[in-house]
Amino acid sequence: MSSKLALNMIRYYSINFDFPKRSKKEIIFIILHYTGMKKESKAIQKLCDSKSKVSAHYFVKKNGEILNLVPDLYKAWHAGKSSWKKLKSLNRYSIGIEISNPGHDYGYRKFSSKQISAIIKLLKFLSKKYNIKKQNILGHSDIAPNRKKDPGEKFPWYKLAKKSLCKWHNLSKKEINGKRSLKTTSFEEKIFINNLYKIGYSRIVKNKYKNQKINLIKAFQRKFRQSLINGKIDQECLLISKNLSN
Repeated sequence: MSSKLALNMIRYYSINFDFPKRSKKEIIFIILHYTGMKKESKAIQKLCDSKSKVSAHYFVKKNGEILNLVPDLYKAWHAGKSSWKKLKSLNRYSIGIEISNPGHDYGYRKFSSKQISAIIKLLKFLSKKYNIKKQNILGHSDIAPNRKKDPGEKFPWYKLAKKSLCKWHNLSKKEINGKRSLKTTSFEEKIFINNLYKIGYSRIVKNKYKNQKINLIKAFQRKFRQSLINGKIDQECLLISKNLSN
């Protein structure tokens, strides 16, 4: 059985991509998104509509079926204005995966077990094919924290981490327990923000510090502290950030 058959994959053509082809070596990230639309069919239609100016390489339906919309070696239009570490405009370096989910604006819900199973298979397939490091499998909110929330706090990053499909901390529950909501000093807050820069998150623009700081904290929490997204730095967040940045 071929990998694509095992993945339950169907080719479904979108014309929204850039020429020329890129090399396999240029693909170093996988970016995960949710569709953020009420209807799955409308989301697929939008990703294939030339007027929308958006697309992704793959689309994971609620039933776990995977649509291949854009061939991997062409640049799809999914990341937008984005950055990670020293790289910007990540469309050039990434494969985009859209996951059917109405998102925060339309009744954000848990991803189905069939979707998660399909995503795990797809990530294993792509990361092996393009030699993508687990720390380069990211969410849209990681690379664009001031614009995006997806795939959001209901996305099971920890489950992916157990399969070595994303970066995660190695702290035990015992080490973390009791740290939540404990205040940090201003010096510790600076350490936290600097830790996020070390992980790869974009730097805050000075004249937009307050709003961008909150967005950055929430992006971190949506991935690594999903049970409380409050935009506040506490000792739990600080401890997790230290562990991840080492």
